[in-house]
Parts: sequence; structure tokens; C-alpha cells
Amino acid sequence: MKKIVVLISGSGSNLQSLIDSCHSGAIGAQIVAVISNQENAYGLVRAQQAEIPACYLDAKQYTDRQAYDAALLAQVDQFQPDLVVLAGFMRILSAQFVNHFAGKLLNIHPSLLPKYPGLHTHRKALENGDKEHGTSVHFVTEELDGGPVILQAKVPIFEQDSEDDIIERIKTQEHAIYPLVVEWFISGRLTMQKGKAVLDNKILPQQGYTNE
Repeated sequence: MKKIVVLISGSGSNLQSLIDSCHSGAIGAQIVAVISNQENAYGLVRAQQAEIPACYLDAKQYTDRQAYDAALLAQVDQFQPDLVVLAGFMRILSAQFVNHFAGKLLNIHPSLLPKYPGLHTHRKALENGDKEHGTSVHFVTEELDGGPVILQAKVPIFEQDSEDDIIERIKTQEHAIYPLVVEWFISGRLTMQKGKAVLDNKILPQQGYTNE
């Protein structure tokens, strides 16, 4: 069975959706490790409850980002994963790490990329008066939130919405689309070729898969 390593920083709600999908058979793979850069991340508890090996890697124990990423790379590599999934991992990864796992490193970002890379995406959408917002699953490259998009989900923004309202609406979509994309990869349908996302031997457009 193919192996997945998940990197987290927080509550791990997307991690939970992946755990559930692996248990149900919707994803034909096994999560073999969960690694967090935050000691108190609830995602570590979720992993332990699911009897998945979980650990915390403390950045303060390393001299700089390169040293931390080298240690993280070694930690991930020992599990020999077929896929590395970022599920709310709030660190910018070094080129060394990204290139080592090129083509088998996925992230989910809470915006309709290429709109709003980086942080505070929901706030930006509200401040700009956007009528819709969303989330994007993409391959990770050296460019921050700039790798090829695989799948997006859109949500409406209503006049009275708070940031929390939008966050909850987007989480619902994330929990649906992230396991789907992971299964596409695990089943061999999804690859990254020459910097493009390719699904069922077709290059995906900038916004990712669209069901026409």
C-alpha cells in the first residue's frame, strides 16, 4: 500500500478528513506519519487517536531554516513516502526540501489561486469586497503558493459575513476536495510534468480541473 506523510501546524481538520478517507477506503493509501512544527498542535492528538506515528520537530533546536528543513527532510524520508501532504503547515519550505519531494508534494491554500498567495486570505477577500472566495489544492514548487493548481472550490461571500463565517464555509469544501486530489495522485491519475498538473494525461488549466 502506498504511504503518505502529513505535515501540520494546527488543529488538523484537513488531516482528519484524510485519516477518515484512508480508513473508509476512499483513499487507497496509509498515512504512515504526522509531523508538526508546533508542539501543541491538536493534529498530533488526532494522529495518536488514529494510531499513526506522530512527532513534533522544534525549529528552535536548529540554527536556521536550512538546518531545520534538512532535519525535516530526513525525518520524512525515513518513512519513504509516495506522497507528502501539507495540511495547514505554516512554514515556508526551503528549495532543498521542495525539490527533494518535487512532484509528490501537495498543499491546500485558502484562496482561489493565483489570487491572494500568503497569509490572511479571508481578510483580504472581505476588505476587497469580493463576492466569492475559495480554496485551491496545488503541487508545491519553490514559488510561494505558486505551484500548478489541481482543483479549486468556490464559496460565496455574503454581506454580513465575518472572517470566521468564511473560514468555516471554506473548511467544508477543503474536507471534500483534498482527499479527492490525494486519491487522484495515489491512484496514478495525477502527476506533475514540466511544471504542469496533469490529470488523466491532460494538462490542467491555470485554475485546475473543471468539470465541464
